[in-house]
Amino acid sequence: MNFLSKFLQGMAFVPAIVNGVEGLFGHKSGTEKKNTALTLAQNTIQATDAIAGKDIVDPAKFQDGLGKVIDGVVQCLNSSAWSKAKGSGQ
Repeated sequence: MNFLSKFLQGMAFVPAIVNGVEGLFGHKSGTEKKNTALTLAQNTIQATDAIAGKDIVDPAKFQDGLGKVIDGVVQCLNSSAWSKAKGSGQ
């Protein structure tokens, strides 16, 4: 499996991870929730990487990019009906 395919598979889990972390750790700070989501997403991608071969050659840059993806997903979710439904107790 090439890197792009693997990367897109890993990214497919980010919204679910962010939503799950928010549900479990909603009372924690944004930084703590982001770090938890980042760890879970990294573990998912690293497991895929271990199975399919080593394609991530600079883990620090990859982690930085993944953090930006998580920030983007949070921004999208916070600007959507998801945020309004969460805030209204639904």
